[in-house]
Amino acid sequence: MTERAWRPEGWFEGFFDPFDPGEPVPPRTLGAFMRWNLRGSERAVALLGATSLFLGLAEGVAAWLIGWLIDRAGEAGPTAFFQTYAWETLLVLAFFFLVRPGLMILSSGLVSRSLGPGLYSLSLWRLHRYTLGQDLKFFEDDFAGRITQKQVQTANELSNAVIEFLNALAYGLSAVIGAALILGVTDGWLLGALALWFAVYLGLVVHFLPRIRVLAKERAETRAALTGQVVDSLSHMPTVKLFAHSEREQAAALGALEHHRVRQLAFGRVVWAFRALLSILSGLLPVMLIALALWLWSIGQATAGVIAMAAMLAARLSQMSGWVSFTAMTIFSNIGTVEDGIRTLTPPYRVTDRPDAREPEGVRGHIRFEDVTFQYGLEGREGGGGISRLTLDIQPGERVALVGASGAGKSTTISLLLRLYDVEEGRILFDGVDIRDLTQDGLRRQISTVTQDPAMFNRSALENILYGRPEAGEAAAIEAARRASAHEFIEDLRDGRGRRGYAAHLGEDGVKLSGGQRQRIALARAILKNAPVLVLDEATSALDSEVEADIQRELGAMMEGKTVLAIAHRLSTIHRMDRIVVLENGQIAEQGSHVDLLARGGLYARFWTRQSGGMLGAQAAE
Repeated sequence: MTERAWRPEGWFEGFFDPFDPGEPVPPRTLGAFMRWNLRGSERAVALLGATSLFLGLAEGVAAWLIGWLIDRAGEAGPTAFFQTYAWETLLVLAFFFLVRPGLMILSSGLVSRSLGPGLYSLSLWRLHRYTLGQDLKFFEDDFAGRITQKQVQTANELSNAVIEFLNALAYGLSAVIGAALILGVTDGWLLGALALWFAVYLGLVVHFLPRIRVLAKERAETRAALTGQVVDSLSHMPTVKLFAHSEREQAAALGALEHHRVRQLAFGRVVWAFRALLSILSGLLPVMLIALALWLWSIGQATAGVIAMAAMLAARLSQMSGWVSFTAMTIFSNIGTVEDGIRTLTPPYRVTDRPDAREPEGVRGHIRFEDVTFQYGLEGREGGGGISRLTLDIQPGERVALVGASGAGKSTTISLLLRLYDVEEGRILFDGVDIRDLTQDGLRRQISTVTQDPAMFNRSALENILYGRPEAGEAAAIEAARRASAHEFIEDLRDGRGRRGYAAHLGEDGVKLSGGQRQRIALARAILKNAPVLVLDEATSALDSEVEADIQRELGAMMEGKTVLAIAHRLSTIHRMDRIVVLENGQIAEQGSHVDLLARGGLYARFWTRQSGGMLGAQAAE
């Protein structure tokens, strides 16, 4: 269970928990998705909506009170006015001094201290939790930078849309309703003029906002693609430099930027037309209401107070109409972005835990592949890598190596064991239980994995090692680093902020480390985890011979009592394994001990003979 950091401070902050995980699966339709994000914050949302409605109605009341005061002053005259209407005048002033400011303070507090920071956190937390549960293919098919941008964009635009709707549209709508009520009570002609103006206003809104919504969605997609392109270039800067492709990356970024600019211009043209027409319409309202009020006054059907009230309402509604329409345009733009985020971030999981999935118990490490087929879906995978009708039984404590040319199915076999993908046919048993009947996290907690290119977080060296078993503590992590021959170079680390040793941060994906250093930290992580099953995928490929000899001795001790599944192109690192399984085209070509396979003179013997520098030759599979 993730520890929640929420601690309410004050009345506004305590309305809802911004880290409430909510329902685990987001809906894929706009209305349901927004409700999923807002669930838990309803009390604050309702209060802000009610506050905005009262504020809008207060605009009409304020204009009516001003008109009433002017008429009463005209009737009573300067001498008798305060004697006759002293208490009424005090109540009017109290309305302006207490009621309206009080509503504004409440609205501001709800936005600034409750919904503003809270809704964004609530939405981003829920989206991020769901995204973390996606299978590996989801991340393989997209840019990490683009996914991140979509999470942040969607959470930000959704929270802004909700707050702006409550803060502006509810306010504007209630202001128009309040004005209509006041004008309707005063004179039917004034109400008719307002109704005609509002009908034209609504016509413009209905015509333009759906177009703005569509264009905003397209703009959001190109913005995310641009971010993904830039992040992709910057995160692979060593490769860009080594291949002298700065100009190529500039061209790719320029293409993405130009595509984004085209969509921005399309969006901007429609927005400009909308705002220009609204500006004209906003200028027309005061002319209509003030002129009509003056005409009514001239024929004796209106008082001076009516003129003042109409002028005040017209000026306020004119000013408000531009603000509200611009806010509505922003909301529809936000909704377009949210819809694009829904499409990207909420596809259903392809690898899921069954409802009755359980944690592994009493693990012995018996692994069995039964007639397993996996070809990466109907589309397959360029370069091969699938397996076909594979049956392989690995006994508890047995050390098995997988050997084969690139694309033979070695990494696929390990990915299926770790349930990064689900088998297409057959099944994989873990201590006699189908791994689909186990929880994914429970299964993976029983397997320590070290890969050829291990991932490093841009966190301290200590945190990277403790990722194997966070509760182990610093002393255990340092001991694991010593066993992995990593302690010495870690003590010499220093990052750009002056942090040293185990406190030094390793840079994005461990960019500050060599390949061998990353592998040693990954080994330390696996040593610390100490799971009953050990998976090694080219775990020592980046080490020099002297360090590798030390590591191999440690690996020998580390393998004691564990089930081991290892991949290695450098055959010298696996010739002491209990069994070597040779894969070809996703099937077992031969298996046996190192000595047996050499004596057989088959595919493994040719690999051994043709090795050069410890690596499989390019023609090894011929």
